[in-house]
Amino acid sequence: MLTRRALNRAFLERQLLLRRHPLRALDAIEHLVGMQSQAPLPPYVGLWTRLLGFGHGDLARLLLDRTAVRIALMRGTIHLVSARDCLALRPAVQPVLDRWFRTSYAKRLDGADMEEVVAAGRRLVEERPLTFNELGMMLAEKWPNPDVLSRAVRVGVPLVQVPPRGIWGAVSQARHTSVESWLGEPLGDGSAIDAMVLRYLAAFGPASVKDMQAWSGLTGLRSVVKRLPDLVVHRDEHGVELFDVPDGPLPDPDTDVPVRFIPEFDNLLLSHADRARIMSEEHRKIVFTVNGIIKATILVDGFVAGLWRIVQGGGTAVLEIEPFQPLFSGPRDALAAEGADLLRFAAAEATAHDIRFV
Repeated sequence: MLTRRALNRAFLERQLLLRRHPLRALDAIEHLVGMQSQAPLPPYVGLWTRLLGFGHGDLARLLLDRTAVRIALMRGTIHLVSARDCLALRPAVQPVLDRWFRTSYAKRLDGADMEEVVAAGRRLVEERPLTFNELGMMLAEKWPNPDVLSRAVRVGVPLVQVPPRGIWGAVSQARHTSVESWLGEPLGDGSAIDAMVLRYLAAFGPASVKDMQAWSGLTGLRSVVKRLPDLVVHRDEHGVELFDVPDGPLPDPDTDVPVRFIPEFDNLLLSHADRARIMSEEHRKIVFTVNGIIKATILVDGFVAGLWRIVQGGGTAVLEIEPFQPLFSGPRDALAAEGADLLRFAAAEATAHDIRFV
């Protein structure tokens, strides 16, 4: 039986958060099976908080040389992944995108043939990268409902967001082209689900089948778990069955954890059906907004303990830290020291830095 605290320490170890690691950015991205990138810049902070010596250019170069891409994957949301993982994982999560379109938009095609729309959309985005608005309006010259048409293409064609979108300091609309056109390689055959589950457990486990499904958006994963050999089985304090890879680390539950600044949308908060290992239900209601924004959080003793944001104006960058409860001097001082480093990373252009506890 694994306690909540034991699961927390195992989770943080696998998420590279018990200490900073001397890994290349690409290796960290692959270890994490991609990083949630609904907004383009949070992965920079997510890598900074996990890696030794990480700089903005370490990620920007990966996007510019097409070693990494931003594409809709798990849960149908935008993820930053390596090119290799993009080719393997995109076909594996196709059922997630199919289900999303079928339940929300298929009836609004108004008789348009899905295959024809997708084929036309592929031709257009491979001629030049397009925004979804541009794509929809071009398709609307033949069919109605441009918003639905562009969404149909997003489901039927694996679309990557091309730079400068995702480059630190760049301001750009999201423009899309096909994976095959951008990477010059074909997609995988969709058989990566078994490997995908094992990699999830290595980076997020131990975890239940419901956890795996919450992370991926896929259903029916119990059958995948049943055919995977040599999985270790634990149970949590409520008796829920948790699966794990044989060599999955399980640190001492009393392991000290440094304070950490976690960016918006980080998969740390999105990849379990039961988030008690990292965040209370009371705090989840504060962090997860009704319009789908996942706020940036602080970790104290390994658990979500408040929010943070950087406010800039007049040449000054202010890091506002909003703890959910009053902090002792030790964690408060540690957050101030770590926060000063965060400001030097995330707001280097500001002429003055300040830290305020709200």
